[in-house]
Amino acid sequence: MAVTLRRSADRGHANHGWLDARHSFSFADYHDPAHMSYRSLRVINDDTIAPGKGFGMHPHESMEIFTFIKEGVLRHQDSMGNSREIRAGEFQYMSAGSGVLHSEVNPSPDKPVKLLQIWITPARPGGEPRYR
Repeated sequence: MAVTLRRSADRGHANHGWLDARHSFSFADYHDPAHMSYRSLRVINDDTIAPGKGFGMHPHESMEIFTFIKEGVLRHQDSMGNSREIRAGEFQYMSAGSGVLHSEVNPSPDKPVKLLQIWITPARPGGEPRYR
């Protein structure tokens, strides 16, 4: 399978008011049979989260999730007891392993947070959840 450049306008788009997202692969309500994944690479989402908004506590399982903050601040909390603010230029890594609950919220009262989120399907599902 060849790697293909997909410009922003060619990717899936979802605007939920609080979340403006571009999906490189099928994700949530965006479905494109020609762009389901690339090998173990399952998600590349380019997200903008409105001030004071975000994803409440929700589960993940058997997924390696990387988050890169392009602009702003993102607050992460999870069921492993981690709580951290990730700032522009920083990465976050979470291995969902056998299961984890987490939330990601923009704590700013007036500035959006812009981020890339990348999900990779692990070679072996399950395992101990981890966060760095």
